[in-house]
Amino acid sequence: MPESAASKLIRNGQLEDNPWRLYQPDPAAGCALPPDTPGWMIELSSWKELLHAQPGRKCPVGIVMPSDGDCSDLMLDAEALHARKDVAFIAIQFLQYGDGRGYSLAWMLRQEYGWSGELRAVGDVLIDTVHYLARCGFTSFVMKPGHDPALALESLRAFSGHYQPGYANSVA
Repeated sequence: MPESAASKLIRNGQLEDNPWRLYQPDPAAGCALPPDTPGWMIELSSWKELLHAQPGRKCPVGIVMPSDGDCSDLMLDAEALHARKDVAFIAIQFLQYGDGRGYSLAWMLRQEYGWSGELRAVGDVLIDTVHYLARCGFTSFVMKPGHDPALALESLRAFSGHYQPGYANSVA
């Protein structure tokens, strides 16, 4: 796979550059939160701190939730989550491709919490899972290293019909 493919993501049915990076707090420097500049993803636990420490933040962040996370950890009801301007997207981190909890979490964020914004799959995301992830509500995908995002994009169109209902989005 070309080196540039690792910096690509599939978003809304297209390949795009991926400028987002995960913020790693540096306790030694006393800096637990990212600067108020574009392109930062933070773990859910750090986002909770960010709410209190930087309430007037100008640049939205991506929130990274583990696949075994709990939607209630977002500390918001459906209406408040939908109205957030400081959240660019919610990413669900897949530690293993065979772990289905991330699919359920995505469905809950969409159906029960009303999240209509970008929902991103990150981590152990394989080409052959992208279509099914989209059916559960994911709208963007960062492929596991070694998996070509262009081939994954093609896999979104692998099936022309479905027997089960899925989340209605334009990428699947």
